Amino acid sequence: MAALDRAVAKRITAFLRERVAQLDDPRSIGEALKGSKLGAFWKYRVGDYRIIASIEDGALCILVVRIGNRREVYRK
Repeated sequence: MAALDRAVAKRITAFLRERVAQLDDPRSIGEALKGSKLGAFWKYRVGDYRIIASIEDGALCILVVRIGNRREVYRK
């Protein structure tokens, strides 16, 4: 998050706290990724940015793996 613009970082943090963290099932507003490398992850859209996350059911934990612009976030 340190590499992001301060306003974008605040927007993403607010999205995660106010929308995703409040849900019983965080998959309800996310979208499953496809493919061999990203198939276990979920994405959330915040403007032109994407949050790539792993969702662990047992602990109700959402691990944010990567945040970036939609043009670049899926590379690597």
